[in-house]
Amino acid sequence: MRICLLTEGSYPYVVGGVSSWVQMLMEGLPEYEFIVYSIGAEGKDRGRYKYKLPKNCVAIYEVFLDEILNLKAGTRQSHVLTPAQAQVLEELVKGDAPLDLMGLVDIFRKKRWASPLDIFMTADFFDVIRKVYAERYDYLPFTDFFWTLRSMLLPLFYLLQQDLPAADVYHSIATGYCGILGGIAAAVYHKPFMITEHGIYSREREAEIIKSDWAKTDFKSIWIRYFYNLARLSYEQADHVYTLFEHNGEIEKELGCAPEKIAIVPNGIHMERFAPVPPLTDHGGTINVGAVVRVVPIKDILTLLRAFFLVHQDLPDSHLYVMGNMEEDPEYAAFCMNTRDLLGLGEAVTFTGSIQVTEYLPKMDILVLSSISEGQPLSVLEGFAAHRPFVTTDVGCCRELIYGDSQDTLGDAGVVVPPLDFESMAREILRLARHFPLRYEMAEAGYKRTLQGYTYEHFIDSYRQIYKEEGELGASWQA
Repeated sequence: MRICLLTEGSYPYVVGGVSSWVQMLMEGLPEYEFIVYSIGAEGKDRGRYKYKLPKNCVAIYEVFLDEILNLKAGTRQSHVLTPAQAQVLEELVKGDAPLDLMGLVDIFRKKRWASPLDIFMTADFFDVIRKVYAERYDYLPFTDFFWTLRSMLLPLFYLLQQDLPAADVYHSIATGYCGILGGIAAAVYHKPFMITEHGIYSREREAEIIKSDWAKTDFKSIWIRYFYNLARLSYEQADHVYTLFEHNGEIEKELGCAPEKIAIVPNGIHMERFAPVPPLTDHGGTINVGAVVRVVPIKDILTLLRAFFLVHQDLPDSHLYVMGNMEEDPEYAAFCMNTRDLLGLGEAVTFTGSIQVTEYLPKMDILVLSSISEGQPLSVLEGFAAHRPFVTTDVGCCRELIYGDSQDTLGDAGVVVPPLDFESMAREILRLARHFPLRYEMAEAGYKRTLQGYTYEHFIDSYRQIYKEEGELGASWQA
């Protein structure tokens, strides 16, 4: 059986997180063939993989959104769209109702446009834009409205025209662009389509847009509504939606996913990989605080640095290690290092770049996760497997990982603090730093919790059964 994994902004160009999950999934299921359909940001990454592709990854399709910059539009056209097609595009621009997927297929795949820019050159689509503008946005400059829509919709139009590989099952790792393409491929080839949502994609895009400088205040709501609409369409097209913990499932229901489609499959890690890491000791020396994290805005390294500034004032003999990829967002990485220096922490904070985490974890006394959004972070599970306690923000399922669910009697594996609250983060780091028995007790609770419910073997067995059932579903359709 051949499975097409659709990724966006992750595998195989980014290390950690969802990318690690994809690699583990393929490696753990050698009986299946995998195709990776990857949507990346910049063409310079083509072929520059951060992972060695497993033998059962038989092909990788790469499409990059910056290729849009090289597109050229044709001449202005009239009477190109049917009234039904114009209505589909009007609903897309308004963003009120779930999109008509087959209507988009009819526009973008049955008719081969020379360039997705050409649709913006049609009088038909221009009339749609003018109509929506007059009804809803006439308080804004029309030129700004038009160019916002063009920036927003052009990536989607471009992706809708790409060739899609044949497979037996389509499995998207998010509900964004890759979710739309997965739904279209499944419809075109009449095969099952499933989603595994780690973080809630539309919520993450909303957080980014609210904080962004590129989206002007009056246009932020247009962008946010658009990404929620993409998510609703992905949910609608999926036969099954898998997520990592129950709270995510509740959010998916609120966003329009049918409850009967949703199931929970937690992440899992290789416990044996961390077996050589020794347990915590009361060494009486420098307190080492670590964060295993990509240096990108959603991980909120700035809050981590502010928190450690307060920790270091109280415990001058302390050190922070930020362990992870710094290449994904070089501007943000540079800003974080400048912030470190402005805070006078140059000697006390080390940005390691990408490293073998097992080589650094033995030095760590406390681990921290400062993210503003997460799913079920592998870094927390890996820290637990290495017998280290955590201070995390209250995002994703961190609260469940730290404190357990209502049936769990293992105790706290660390402390949860509000996102962006560097003072609370600092206070809890200091509490653990001064109390070795508490650190040790929390570390052991995290280890036992991971062993009970978050092992690689359980994760792989779950997806082995899921793929078997999806394959049987597809076979029944062909019978």
